[in-house]
Amino acid sequence: MAKHVIHISEKEAAATDVATLLAHVRAGAEVVIENGERAFAVLHAAEPVRGRAISESIALAEAHAKELGYEPTLDAEFAADLAGIINSRKPRNVSTWE
Repeated sequence: MAKHVIHISEKEAAATDVATLLAHVRAGAEVVIENGERAFAVLHAAEPVRGRAISESIALAEAHAKELGYEPTLDAEFAADLAGIINSRKPRNVSTWE
């Protein structure tokens, strides 16, 4: 939830540089753009995406295997494709995200 809510008119939003509006959002504000009394657009920070940890994935796979009563086998071609993807990954540059 945003700590600070900024209400501006559609006319003000159109006259304001988008970078300025985004700076407010980046600082933790929510920008509500209104047409008269009606809000029709809201700018706010995106919810962080949470990926599944490898340990969680392994635990789920082990639980699934226990439910099945056997260990599923990985298709050789799929395993090769997956290995190729993993080996060609490049580190993400997150320095510009913050």
